[in-house]
Amino acid sequence: MVEPAPPSTPPTPRIPLAALLVREDLGLRLLAGPADTPLQWVHTSEMADPYPYLLGGELLLTAGVLLADPERYAARVAQAGGAAIGFGVTPVYDTVPEALVRACERHGLPLVEVPPGTPFTAIARAVWRLIAQARLQEVRRVNEAQQGLAGAAARPDPVPAVLQQLASRLGGWAALLAPDGSVVQSAGPPPTRTVREALCRLSRVVKPGTAEQPGTGGAPAEARRAPSSASDTVAGLHLAVYALGSDEGLALGVATEGREPGARTVAGMAVLLLSLLTAPHQGADAAGRSAALVRLLLGAPPEEVAPILDPGPWTVVHGRRPEPPDALAASALASALGSTLVDTHGGIVRVLLPGDRRIAAQPGWTLGVSAPSEPAELPAADTAAARALHRAEANRQPLALQRGAGLGGLVVPEEAAVHARSLLAPIMDSAALAETLRAWLSLHGSWDRTAVALGVHRNTVRQRIARCGTLLGTDLDDADVRMELWFALRYV
Repeated sequence: MVEPAPPSTPPTPRIPLAALLVREDLGLRLLAGPADTPLQWVHTSEMADPYPYLLGGELLLTAGVLLADPERYAARVAQAGGAAIGFGVTPVYDTVPEALVRACERHGLPLVEVPPGTPFTAIARAVWRLIAQARLQEVRRVNEAQQGLAGAAARPDPVPAVLQQLASRLGGWAALLAPDGSVVQSAGPPPTRTVREALCRLSRVVKPGTAEQPGTGGAPAEARRAPSSASDTVAGLHLAVYALGSDEGLALGVATEGREPGARTVAGMAVLLLSLLTAPHQGADAAGRSAALVRLLLGAPPEEVAPILDPGPWTVVHGRRPEPPDALAASALASALGSTLVDTHGGIVRVLLPGDRRIAAQPGWTLGVSAPSEPAELPAADTAAARALHRAEANRQPLALQRGAGLGGLVVPEEAAVHARSLLAPIMDSAALAETLRAWLSLHGSWDRTAVALGVHRNTVRQRIARCGTLLGTDLDDADVRMELWFALRYV
């Protein structure tokens, strides 16, 4: 059965519970459940029912202050997706309650005894260090793979070289598939006929226009468009197929024994390279942009490169979605907006569009759009798109456009910048305080909307704004003060 493509790698990698159990300095002891359970977070709670406060994947640390019903407690943690329970003995209990041990066994929930000499903070610190190490290893592996793929794309016969590099990095089989599902080129140990046939079926699923989604009936073509990727599991192998961005109807098929962290990111890089390598020869406009990129990389100043590009105007779009975007998702967004100029950084996808185009909202994305700008004004347009994105997220709108300059256009920027730096100096050492004040002022002092925009709790917003008022020595309830601070923040 064909399943939707799995989500991209989570922001933080998971670590096995066993990595904590082997730490002699922590002295943890497993009383129930499997030791190989993956952990993604650490949370401490003494609530009788922690269910509403769990995200899933946590090691829940507790001393059992309000533990009245062990069976219900374990069941609620399991229902919330909690990964394991760490129970601290003393001062409430001298030993872990046997009823809790039995309940955890029934629910398959790991239960760890935390000795009196081990603070919960020591466990949390150990988990975050292990996660940081895992993240570093993952980033290094992905970077090495991307460098290897880029090097392969520069070889005389690039397509088989990219496939060989991808197969080697993922430890499996990689194939370039024709529109009918047949193998054009491949690399790596060939799988069985059953696996190849399954990949062939998947390749037909991801071809736009060849598969109608169930229940669409007479819906428009856009609603019946097949997905850009799909996955399945056959004969113990993980299969994934990605439609290439070229007009040739080709796809990339991958078969691996497992799904390592970062595999989707590596595959996304290969998709972009193969899309470029299998696309028809670029026209004059694309060649000009490539020449401009080469000159910039070789150190030419932007004013010398601008004449090679379209004369303008250019529009900058910033996009964000709930899941961290990978290269494949970024390419799909750029394609939907009608551009090939795309970059991903810090969870934000930036797309550069030539011309004064009308930008439409995209399903699953929140977009901020700059006003059309000349090439020399693109840095300012990039900043404007970022602010428009923040405003769209705060207002929970799919798209926001850059606002006009208004009175700000009457201010001399250099003089305003000097005044702004002097006025805001007490808080500028803290990026969190400055950004919170900016968002809070832009949202008319709304605690809830500011919390949504920044992705923090409303109490955190209150604490930061109170801190800003103290450091600035001013009354933030005064409308004149707010106005002056708002204009100042625009020039720092």
